[in-house]
Amino acid sequence: MGEPEPAAKKEYTLDEISKHTTSKSCWLIIGNATNGGPKVYDVTGYLDDHPGGAEVMLDVAGQDADEFFEDIGHSKEAREELAKHYIGDFYLDEAAKKALAEQAEKQKSAVQKSPATTLLVVLVAVMAILYGVYQAQNS
Repeated sequence: MGEPEPAAKKEYTLDEISKHTTSKSCWLIIGNATNGGPKVYDVTGYLDDHPGGAEVMLDVAGQDADEFFEDIGHSKEAREELAKHYIGDFYLDEAAKKALAEQAEKQKSAVQKSPATTLLVVLVAVMAILYGVYQAQNS
């Protein structure tokens, strides 16, 4: 008598997941190749308990939230809580891979500053330092 086979994990498509973007049904895709692959979590029941507030999760509901989840540096306890909401794996067909890549690019461009803006900030900082040195020498 061997061990019973584990139940097959449900796989969800991006189309299915993207329909769950409200406080009544909030799903997230979290995971990547380094931590077991993308998984689907139904966090609807946790929205009111999330320390960062429901809005943080609703902002990325129905999409790949892995980068946001990892950037925060969640604790072991947070990861254990997340595991309680696991409902299945993310099915990655070619269309889903392309859609995720496009989504990731949009997210990056929305949060990244343009190189010109960064250069301007650096120039202003350098000018302020030089002005401070000039004022100190002429006092």
